[in-house]
Amino acid sequence: MLICGSDLFMHDFIINLFSSFPKELATFLIAIIPVTELRASLPLAVKVYGLSPFAAWFYSVTGTYFAMILIVFLLDPISKLLSKYIPIFQKFFDWLFEHTRKRANGKMQKYGSWAIFILAATPIPLLGGLTGALAAFVFGVPLKKSLPLLLVGTKVSGGIVLLLTL
Repeated sequence: MLICGSDLFMHDFIINLFSSFPKELATFLIAIIPVTELRASLPLAVKVYGLSPFAAWFYSVTGTYFAMILIVFLLDPISKLLSKYIPIFQKFFDWLFEHTRKRANGKMQKYGSWAIFILAATPIPLLGGLTGALAAFVFGVPLKKSLPLLLVGTKVSGGIVLLLTL
């Protein structure tokens, strides 16, 4: 796998940022970060932190799924509160929700709520787990349906990344 200069900088930055944390916690926290998710936490956990493949997968999936739960439960009240008192947040959330609609609308029309699983199971930047959680929120997929689909999709994504890492 080729790593360009900016990827190498980000890689080193992430490693240094979490260097004083226990490796399991570092893996979990890296998986929560929207830009990195489990795509970065899992390879780092195996290759840098020396975690077993199962432990790396477990902490990475758990971290990314935790971020998804936060999005599904907290995005609405937080976006309303921030938009009410800080006008720039209204523009940001309008952009974020529109961006999510554009990226996920075709899949939602074609696959219905299974699109949430597909998005969560796709381990590529800007189209992974957190986009799945955003889509679940934006398209109003009920929690009873969206949370299991997000969990299974995240497990599949973690499996794909783990296989590519090994």
